[in-house]
Amino acid sequence: MEDAMRGWEKYVRRVEPYVPGEQPKGNRLIKLNTNENPYPPSPKAVAALQAMEMDALRKYPDPAAAGLKKALADYYGLAANQIFTGVGSDDVLGMAFLTFFNGDKPILFPDVTYSFYPVWADLFRIPYKMPALDEAFQIRAEDYFQENGGIIFPNPNAPTGLLMEQGRVEEIVRKNPDAVVIVDEAYIDFGGESALPLIENYDNLLVVQTFSKSRSMAGVRIGYAMGNPALIEAMENVRYSYNSYTMNLPSQILGAEAVKDQEYFSQTVEKIRKTREETKHWMRKLGFSFPDSQANFLFASHEKLDAFTLFHALKQEQIFVRYFQKPRLDRFLRITIGTDQEMEVLKQFLEKYIRQV
Repeated sequence: MEDAMRGWEKYVRRVEPYVPGEQPKGNRLIKLNTNENPYPPSPKAVAALQAMEMDALRKYPDPAAAGLKKALADYYGLAANQIFTGVGSDDVLGMAFLTFFNGDKPILFPDVTYSFYPVWADLFRIPYKMPALDEAFQIRAEDYFQENGGIIFPNPNAPTGLLMEQGRVEEIVRKNPDAVVIVDEAYIDFGGESALPLIENYDNLLVVQTFSKSRSMAGVRIGYAMGNPALIEAMENVRYSYNSYTMNLPSQILGAEAVKDQEYFSQTVEKIRKTREETKHWMRKLGFSFPDSQANFLFASHEKLDAFTLFHALKQEQIFVRYFQKPRLDRFLRITIGTDQEMEVLKQFLEKYIRQV
């Protein structure tokens, strides 16, 4: 049987898959490993789900997600044809790779960033280069002034949480008028200025955001891109050529209601920012150091503790953080900002652990 299978194996596409963050199960664990929001979604979104008529699920959802697009357009002051929606920002970014990165020149993205960028490039047979971050983990804008077939980078970056000021972002966009520049802003609501205002001046700029972090809706998978109508139309054409009905009806309804609840959104984001800054303070006192994160996580290393050993010690106590076994990253743990109560449990464990080593 094994020999019979080998005939088709030569036609199988070989890729090194992206490995998502661990999703542990249980009610008594502290989950600080995948940058989810520790607070529940908007009460308006919850009410919309409870009021939803299940009979509506018999029918296909609106392929254009018009209700969600209108809510986003109203919120950002855009036209609906400047917005593309997808099943999480991963789906949106993957569609952008397929749509815009089709030349012979290599695309550019940082050497320390999301590990699914090179995975997609390999999957879609896109040549790429990865300019190295500087010694302080900062993106060097001048590294992106070279010839390329497109550019993508997160802002704030991951897993560092470092923010590039808008002037430097604009410099990259301005220097590359013949390439699409994608700014991946999954964490922008936690600190810094979005590149969104720049789309009015640059038709090659695409800004991508998500509901998974600041809007507490990782479980329903909503992402969106914003740019000039020509970019959005190109992405829609590729999407409709692949799968017309990508976003389910509950996601469209809940997403629209969440966008409308600005007060709850602002309160939740501010709570996370406050907890983040408090966590920075006490972690420094315990001997940790980290880049000045503007996201909902810290990328922390300790002056004496081995990161891998600490990662496993935390896991034994049902405290889950993220460890990257890669060059330049293996001294660090990425720690999501949880509730004040969750961070206090983390603090107490670290204080005790440090005393014992």
